[in-house]
Amino acid sequence: MSAPAQAPAHITSLVCAVDPERALRFLADGRQLGRWALGSMNTVRVSTGLYKGVSLFDGSASFVRPVLNQSLSQVDYWVGSDARQLNPRIAARVLPHLSGCVVSLAAWRGPAMSDARWARLIACHEAEIHLVQALLEQTRRPARRPTA
Repeated sequence: MSAPAQAPAHITSLVCAVDPERALRFLADGRQLGRWALGSMNTVRVSTGLYKGVSLFDGSASFVRPVLNQSLSQVDYWVGSDARQLNPRIAARVLPHLSGCVVSLAAWRGPAMSDARWARLIACHEAEIHLVQALLEQTRRPARRPTA
């Protein structure tokens, strides 16, 4: 882990070999979020811009509203267990790079978050950045034909 338990924020980044615009669109897509966010898997749209997902850890439901700020190349994720009380605790930022783009995930610790929960969130983000990279860089392979 790259941040001590007392740290109020955590950020992790990787270079992704894709166009920055493609990465930003992917990160802003609430349906795609359900493929890489371990605390909000299998997202479904519940209303315009609002998605509901399930934690891989305890099966609890969470809500997320991805808000794209195109001018900053940033997505703010408003999250929470109550769709009426979401907080902007997570952000993704995309910056151009020679071989594609840098994708960063940032998290801010909530005031009531336990040390254990914060440590888990940091570990998740360290894994999630690799999932984002893999999903962005994967190429579609043609379906295999059965061999005779």
